[in-house]
Amino acid sequence: MSIISVNSLCKKYLISKRKKGIWGGLTSLFSREQIVKTALDHVSFNIDEGELIGYIGPNGAGKSTTVKILSGILVPNGGEVKVLGKTPWENRIETVKEIGVVFGQRTQLWWDLPVIESFELLKDIYKIEEKAYKSALDSLIEVLELSKLCHIPARQLSLGQRMKCDLAASLLHSPKILFLDEPTIGLDAVSKLALRDFILKLNKEKKVTIILTTHDMDDIEFLCSRVLILNEGKIFLDGTLETVRKKISPQRRLIVDLLNEHDTIKEPEATLIKQEGHRVWLSFDPSKITAPQLINRIATKHQIRDLFVENPPIEEIIAKFYKNATL
Repeated sequence: MSIISVNSLCKKYLISKRKKGIWGGLTSLFSREQIVKTALDHVSFNIDEGELIGYIGPNGAGKSTTVKILSGILVPNGGEVKVLGKTPWENRIETVKEIGVVFGQRTQLWWDLPVIESFELLKDIYKIEEKAYKSALDSLIEVLELSKLCHIPARQLSLGQRMKCDLAASLLHSPKILFLDEPTIGLDAVSKLALRDFILKLNKEKKVTIILTTHDMDDIEFLCSRVLILNEGKIFLDGTLETVRKKISPQRRLIVDLLNEHDTIKEPEATLIKQEGHRVWLSFDPSKITAPQLINRIATKHQIRDLFVENPPIEEIIAKFYKNATL
C-alpha cells in the first residue's frame, strides 16, 4: 500500500538576475531580469508503508524541495502528491500530525530554552496526551541518551547533540512518516552507529516509513533497502542498492594477497587498480569473466596467500553516476 504517491511533480522558482557593473546594479533597483529555475521536473515515485528510502543527489538536485512539498511547506507548480491519502499543502494541519521532519541545519528547538521545555511546547502544539507523551519521552531519552542534555539550552548544544534532540522532538507525537535530512552529521563514530541502529529499529519495530536524504553513503548502505537518485530535478534511478550497482557500474573487485610482494598480476580481463606491497586490487566485469574464472587464472600463475571478492564502495559508484550525468 502506497503511503506516499508522487505523480509528475513540478516546482519552478523565479530568480532575479543582477546585471553586471555599477550601471547594471543601479538599473536592477528599478527593473530586474528574472530567470526560471526548475527544481523538480515531472518527478514520480511511490513509497509503501514501512519502507526506508534513501533519497540522494548532489546539492541543488531538488531533494529538500521535494521534502518541503511532501510536508506541506511548499506548493508545487504542477503534479499530484498524496501523503497518507491527503494533499499535504491543502491539508497541512492534518498532515503534520502524521509526519516528523528533521531538516539538517535547521532546528525545531527553541534556541534559548532548555531542550525539555521545547519538548513540552511540542507536546502542547501536537496535543499529545500526557501518558503517551511521558512514554515516548522516556523511551527517546533512554535510547538516544539525552538525560544529560534535556536541561541545556539548545544554543549550547554541539551539532551532534542538537541532531539527537531534534530527532527526539520529531518523534514525540509518534509519526507514521519521518523525513530525515543528514541525521548523522556532526556525530562521532560511536554516536553515528548508535543513531543508525535506532533509525533501523524504529523502521523495523514501529513500521515508521522513513525518507533519508544524506551525503553519507555509509548511512545509505547500512540503512536503506531502496534508493532514489535525483539529479537536476529528475529521477535518474529508482531501485535497490544492488540494482544501482549493476546499472551504474557492474564492476567488481578482486583483492589478492601475494606471497611475493615483487610479483605483479597482468590479466587481459582485469584492470589493475593499485598494488601496495603484497596486496593487489583488481577490477573486473562479471559479464566478461566470472570471479571463479579470474581466480583460477591468477592462481595458476602466482603464489597466493589470500584473496577475496567485493563490490566497489557505494559512494564511488554514486560519484561515477554524478560525473557521467554532468558530462
